[in-house]
Amino acid sequence: MSLSFFFDHHVDFRITQGLRLRLIEVLTAAEDGSSRLHDEGLMLRAAELERVVFSQDEDLLAIARKWQQTGQPFPGLVYAHQRRITIGQAVRDLELMGRALEPADMENRVEYLPFD
Repeated sequence: MSLSFFFDHHVDFRITQGLRLRLIEVLTAAEDGSSRLHDEGLMLRAAELERVVFSQDEDLLAIARKWQQTGQPFPGLVYAHQRRITIGQAVRDLELMGRALEPADMENRVEYLPFD
């Protein structure tokens, strides 16, 4: 089973499109109807859906760190700063993760993009 992603509302739609063209499973917060949730609510929703969060929002990064410290389980977070990654890099790196990792590989982890 490959990774399924949950994208917050800060993620550029071209990343979503690029991954879907590569047959990577992506659900956006807007599509799910959860784009109005606060950041912690988004993390909880991703956990309910068993999807790894991809975000470019530092607030979600802080929540993931707090949850790691307190032992709050979550399916994983992939973070990329908006100014340090291109659309193409994000698509390539997320596709690699989506194909190479299993959900258990990302549990309670934070990964940073870009890889190179």
